[in-house]
Amino acid sequence: MTMRSFTASVIVAALSLGTPALVQAQGASSQSDTEQSSTQSSTVIRSIQVVDVKELQPAVRAKVDELVAHTSETDIQSLRQSIDATPQAASVLKAKGLSSAQVVAINIVDGVLTMFTKTA
Repeated sequence: MTMRSFTASVIVAALSLGTPALVQAQGASSQSDTEQSSTQSSTVIRSIQVVDVKELQPAVRAKVDELVAHTSETDIQSLRQSIDATPQAASVLKAKGLSSAQVVAINIVDGVLTMFTKTA
């Protein structure tokens, strides 16, 4: 579960900075499980934001869409379960009339959790 949580946290890298550098969830890291666990546990979320994929620049949106297309359903479900298990994240989504089922990717940079959503 630790590996799934970590890979979910690196599905999208640096999108909140406008950089179209994306990291695919499957096998993206060469760190050992121990290093990944310590990296994940040291991540402190100071704020949470929600961004609709439609609001992204076209080039970045295309990269996110491509990444999502290549992400397994298992990884997406694991990501959504992690969000549901995090009361603050679930609360922010609920306040915007959304749920984890609409989250397709996340990004954590400098203590800011960005959840990328797709709505119908």
